[in-house]
Amino acid sequence: MDGPTTLTPAARWLGYAGLLPQIACLYLAASGHEYAYTALFLGFAYPAAIFSFLGGVWWGQAIQNAKYSGNAGAGAYILAVLPSLIAVAFFIPYNIGWEWPGPAMMYLGAFILASPLVDRALGYATPDFMRLRIHLSVGLGVLTIVTGIVAQAIL
Repeated sequence: MDGPTTLTPAARWLGYAGLLPQIACLYLAASGHEYAYTALFLGFAYPAAIFSFLGGVWWGQAIQNAKYSGNAGAGAYILAVLPSLIAVAFFIPYNIGWEWPGPAMMYLGAFILASPLVDRALGYATPDFMRLRIHLSVGLGVLTIVTGIVAQAIL
């Protein structure tokens, strides 16, 4: 590991455990379980909540950075609110009866996959946090995209 460790083992384990709900949703949807449609909804709602949470992380990091260096411009805060707005926007097709959830899940998965680029651009994250973020974002992003593909296949 490069540099000092800033994450506890509990933080790492709980981070990886955060992939389990999406794995369960994908399994239930792909297996044709009687709760497949509920699993698809939860397989969208869970990563949408996580994506929104990432915006909160960025907001907190910007505030912390501003506190110690006075160096957090409006751009960091704008980036921080975008995940919540995007996640809510992805619920709209479902609410008005358009095709859903497959396309929204695939886009959401792509945004989650790309989210570590925002962490890197902001420059607030420690190296071990970035490694964990990349692992979790690739995991959740890919699982969400695959769940979206399954949704397209069964709906």
